[in-house]
Amino acid sequence: MQQPITKITLTGDLGSGKSTVSRILCEHTGFEYVSTGQVQRQLARELGLDTLEMNRLADTDPSIDKRIDGIFVALGQDPKGYVVDSRMAWFFLPDSFKVFLKTDVHVAVQRILDDPERDSEHYFSPEEAAQKILARKESENARFLAKYGADCSDLNNFDLVIDTAHRSQAVVADLIFKGWQARNNGEAFARVW
Repeated sequence: MQQPITKITLTGDLGSGKSTVSRILCEHTGFEYVSTGQVQRQLARELGLDTLEMNRLADTDPSIDKRIDGIFVALGQDPKGYVVDSRMAWFFLPDSFKVFLKTDVHVAVQRILDDPERDSEHYFSPEEAAQKILARKESENARFLAKYGADCSDLNNFDLVIDTAHRSQAVVADLIFKGWQARNNGEAFARVW
């Protein structure tokens, strides 16, 4: 019998609900929550930048990614269970249950604008927010592809893909939990929702 998977990694579109879904999953599983989004926002504040500016700086300053990526090296060796909300956790934790959450950019904009925890992300309008969100995604994907050979846009890299635009975070968390359980039990489960 195979060892149960004790790491669930969530990546996906900005504003797709990764943080909230991760917290709900922690309640279901008893796993600890790790969010590199929080780490990135804190680092951006420390540097006096917004997250897009910090991502652009990371294009030329490898210490930023190194600081963030180091978290995963340690997690991979830790036997405890974790739900990890991160762009690259699926890559650094290849034995995890890898989940990609996607959503429409306009839904993402509204979620981000309504989130008080995103105080390092300032936008003058929803249009500007959409433009910056898409630019950030493009910057990150290009950097990760060049640096690691990791294609975050290739959905075949993930065990489960869920469109969150018209699903509640509780429903999304439940789908992930059921998919993770099915995988651990060797049972079939739909890969794309």
